[in-house]
Amino acid sequence: MSVDQASGDAAVRHLYGDAYSYVATGPRRNEDSTLDVLAVMSRTAPDPRGWARIDDPAQTPEGQRFPTYPFIIRPTEYVTPRLKEIDRESAENLLLALTEGGCTLANLQHFTESESELRAMARTIVERYGDAATCRTNVSMTGSAPGTLDFTLNSLEYSPMTHYTEDCGLVVMSDTEVGLFWTFNDL
Repeated sequence: MSVDQASGDAAVRHLYGDAYSYVATGPRRNEDSTLDVLAVMSRTAPDPRGWARIDDPAQTPEGQRFPTYPFIIRPTEYVTPRLKEIDRESAENLLLALTEGGCTLANLQHFTESESELRAMARTIVERYGDAATCRTNVSMTGSAPGTLDFTLNSLEYSPMTHYTEDCGLVVMSDTEVGLFWTFNDL
């Protein structure tokens, strides 16, 4: 299914409009996709389609002084093993969990839409990257099958990528684009 800019932007703005988040997409230019992830984190890669971007950290005093804030730009050897591949359903659930701090599906209670309507928005976001897209996360809520996340678990573990005490994110990659969806929380 092809997603148009209006529906993609509407889904992003609705789901992340009240969150403290970073949502951005950049082009895939490197054989090592982690280099493209780092380019999007450092804000040096513009969205190839010009779609919606949310960058709340850039509006802070720290974000005004440090162009990569809140991300800590590290070598690919650090980042690559910390972004674990997950399946598409887990990625869609994670997009919903990232709508507020805490990385939990309890965040859905803050919306007036039904769960199925919110899931349709998450699917729209992932569909931008096509059927062959791969999804990775720094979140470890390992489900019963490899590559799945279990949001019924009470503990949240993640590999930090930012200056915040909690940062949870999703990377969606196609052959031509890399999308980042990140929320931050100081506990």
